[in-house]
Amino acid sequence: MKQRTIGGRTVSAIGLGGMPMSIEGRPDTGRSIATIHAALDAGVTLIDTADAYHRDAGEVGHNEELIAGALRAYGRAADDVLVATKGGHLRPGDGSWTVNGDPVYLKRAAKESARRLGVEAIGLYQYHRPDPRVPYADSIGALRDLLDEGVIRMAGISNATVGQIDEADEILGGRLASVQNQFSPAFRSSLRELEHCAALGIAFLPWSPLGGIANAPDLSARHAVFREVAEETGAGVHRVALAWELALAPVVVPIPGASRPESIRDSAGAPGLDLTPEQIARLSAA
Repeated sequence: MKQRTIGGRTVSAIGLGGMPMSIEGRPDTGRSIATIHAALDAGVTLIDTADAYHRDAGEVGHNEELIAGALRAYGRAADDVLVATKGGHLRPGDGSWTVNGDPVYLKRAAKESARRLGVEAIGLYQYHRPDPRVPYADSIGALRDLLDEGVIRMAGISNATVGQIDEADEILGGRLASVQNQFSPAFRSSLRELEHCAALGIAFLPWSPLGGIANAPDLSARHAVFREVAEETGAGVHRVALAWELALAPVVVPIPGASRPESIRDSAGAPGLDLTPEQIARLSAA
């Protein structure tokens, strides 16, 4: 597995997104643990989660606890895994998503996430989504305080604009480690943020890099050029999509979600797929 960097931490060039293992349609615990272990076997050393990755009311942190348990079961070979979690997004249990960027809440949520993950300090903690009721500077100030207090080792933001990237990095004193935005063949609105992160040397973590749970199976049908390049390379279209994203900038670390071992094994092969400049240009223009 090729490596990339988040902050001062070296991680696999492909991460594992944990959300599908805890929300609606989630698999049983056994298959989820097998999926996480398959990722580790394939060399994945970055796992992305959030306290809001759960289905029902009263099970906040379901995905964090699932991942923590899977890592413990895997043993000391999982010691190098960076678990990135997030706070500021909530699920009341009725299928909806809400936000809370209150600094007091974020600090409490981070400490609860650390408890569920079983760590003294969270490796990477990300502000999940801006809260329009709370000044952005106040929410990011909570991350700064968590860094200074040693509750978290690195700070990141998610669903952010270029302006918010700059604001967060300034408030954090140049310590912004990552930006996690939606980006895929079908959703390229965050290309400007990706390029901005590349210029600043900040890791860019595309979420739903294959188009999301509902759309990923149709990637080949929806994007003819990706299908053509897949035929040229002999690789699956999902692997081509991830390889294309990796080729856009050295700061890109896609985090495809998975709930089956075979899915993450396929994704883990993307860093080893070398696309030609001509193929990359065609995919970028599609």
